[in-house]
Amino acid sequence: MSEDGLYEVYAVKYAERNDRTRADSFILADDHASPHPMDYFVWVIRDARRTILVDTGYDVSEADLRGRPILAEPRDALSRIGIDPERLDSIIITHLHYDHAGGLAHFPDAKIHLQDSEMAYATGRCMCEDALRAPYTADHICEAVKKVYSGRAEFHDGDAQIAPGITVHHIGGHSRGLQCVSVATANGPVILASDASHFYENYQTGAPFPIVVDVDRMLAGFGRLTSLAGAQGRIIPGHDPLVRTRYPQAFEATGVDVRRLDLPVTN
Repeated sequence: MSEDGLYEVYAVKYAERNDRTRADSFILADDHASPHPMDYFVWVIRDARRTILVDTGYDVSEADLRGRPILAEPRDALSRIGIDPERLDSIIITHLHYDHAGGLAHFPDAKIHLQDSEMAYATGRCMCEDALRAPYTADHICEAVKKVYSGRAEFHDGDAQIAPGITVHHIGGHSRGLQCVSVATANGPVILASDASHFYENYQTGAPFPIVVDVDRMLAGFGRLTSLAGAQGRIIPGHDPLVRTRYPQAFEATGVDVRRLDLPVTN
């Protein structure tokens, strides 16, 4: 286990979609028809003193509702690697889309950290529009509101420190209140981009993802990720299968695909 303030960081894969094309991933894609699969992750940050979950994924009921099967519910995947969902006390919610906040009910004692602007957006007038509401699920938003009323929510307005060596940064673009997470590790900062960049190619080539509230903010966010990472850091996109080729497997005997993100890149 890493010393206090220098963290281990893990990507836990819980679902995948292999029926996608490049048109689903890039607004400006020249080749619209080529296959372009997507992985779904939650992330774990831990040191000798604390374990923090980033996002909750979605569960079987949401998988059935949307026709997007999962490999393992995130709470079950976490249990297999020794993390008790009911004992987690802190979750960073990057944004409230179904695949990032769809499991809030499975973490009853955890306090959530999210941006003011994301809650306002997900409960405000924009949700009257079908196109903007589509990535959200009402029951998930109600679970977030329950966290507020039970005293288990902490709101942030822009950049904030969650714990020593862990900060959140408002990005926007994909959703109004999307935030990324910066984590201090022994090998430099790890930037959990979440959906500030779904794939490496989004931020590396300046190609916006098609689900977007504000294209200008999304493009500016690509630069912000690079600035936060600096020369010694690395950016971890939210859904790119390449993460699993670049970082080593951890917890191999558990049957869960978990990648260690704070170690040097292997490919």
